[in-house]
Amino acid sequence: MATATVIKPEHQGTGKHLLFTDEHEDLRESMEAWVKNELWPHRNEWEETTWPNEVMRRAGELGFLGLCFPEEYGGQGGDYYYSLVRAECMSHSGSGGTNMGFAVQTDMVLPPVHLLGTEEQKQRYLVPGIKGEKIGCLGITEPGAGSDVAGIRTKAIRDGDEYLISGSKTFITNGPRADFILLVAKTDPDARHEGITLFLVDLRDANGDHVPGFEISRELEKMGMHASDTGELAFDEVRVPAENVLGEIGKGFYHISWELQSERMVAAAGSVSGAERLFEKTLAYAKEREAFGRPIGRFQAIRHKFAEMATKIEAAKQFNYVVAWRYANGEYPVREITEVKLFASRMCCEVADECVQILGGYGYMKEYEIERAYRDVRLNRIGAGTDEIMLDVIGRSYGL
Repeated sequence: MATATVIKPEHQGTGKHLLFTDEHEDLRESMEAWVKNELWPHRNEWEETTWPNEVMRRAGELGFLGLCFPEEYGGQGGDYYYSLVRAECMSHSGSGGTNMGFAVQTDMVLPPVHLLGTEEQKQRYLVPGIKGEKIGCLGITEPGAGSDVAGIRTKAIRDGDEYLISGSKTFITNGPRADFILLVAKTDPDARHEGITLFLVDLRDANGDHVPGFEISRELEKMGMHASDTGELAFDEVRVPAENVLGEIGKGFYHISWELQSERMVAAAGSVSGAERLFEKTLAYAKEREAFGRPIGRFQAIRHKFAEMATKIEAAKQFNYVVAWRYANGEYPVREITEVKLFASRMCCEVADECVQILGGYGYMKEYEIERAYRDVRLNRIGAGTDEIMLDVIGRSYGL
């Protein structure tokens, strides 16, 4: 006897993931609408001008910058999953550079201030950062030191109640516009890991002018992420109060190693959601574009490309969610964070390349914006730790 009910596959299932509550989904709905209404229309303009500071302040007014910070500092007091939702929503901006500038603020600069900062530091940097009134940047990489953090040369020499900071930083996202920098410097030039200290350094005075001794050496031109400003910064005996040390003196390497885990997780989340947007846009094209009398998506060669991409995206997405769950529950899974950053960033680049191929000549043109996404996502395999460093971290975690 036949069953009364036929169970059919749900290819368009809309059920939320088990990580997310109704509150997370409410945020997703409202933030995605804001991104599509207020950011996406300007995506092409900002490739020429970079995103304006007013957008950061607007996000602060709406509460999108402080989702995971305590209410006492102006945040919303949410869990880590709100950060995932934010990253996924920002992918709808159509502007990788804008997304990068926001991620630096919300997931790279402000979390260490919250975790390590004194109450005074939180009031001076975290509170206005959550409001979008102060924009921060992260100063690690130097012209002669990147992956080898212990090899940095920027010095912070004690002078009474102050430090004199001299050196240079490069590839600094938000650098040209920043009000302050979370700076990695050597307080003991002869030591390596144990000689590093973090500082919160004001780059502008009350009038908005650069502080004495600080200058933007160059504004850098990049392959992609054109909507974000990236600079080379120079410090010539910039005076910084000793009270601006963030965390413990000489423990900066370990502090920044923790920060890098958050940076890698947001990079993984951005890679997954970026790949989803590329997939959606290319799928719509494949359903409309005809060749030899039918949509190109009906050809097996193209259909199989979508099947491969969808599988890779889903694998990266679920891997990302599992690692986020562990992180949100108090674990410090460095190996898995490293793996998901490596896997997701590679996946996104593979998807971007395949999408260009499916669009053919149009994929190479600016009109369809696939070529811009292709250029933007390539940074994910370099920033927050190169593929090579990720592989080495994973290998070493097994005692090799």
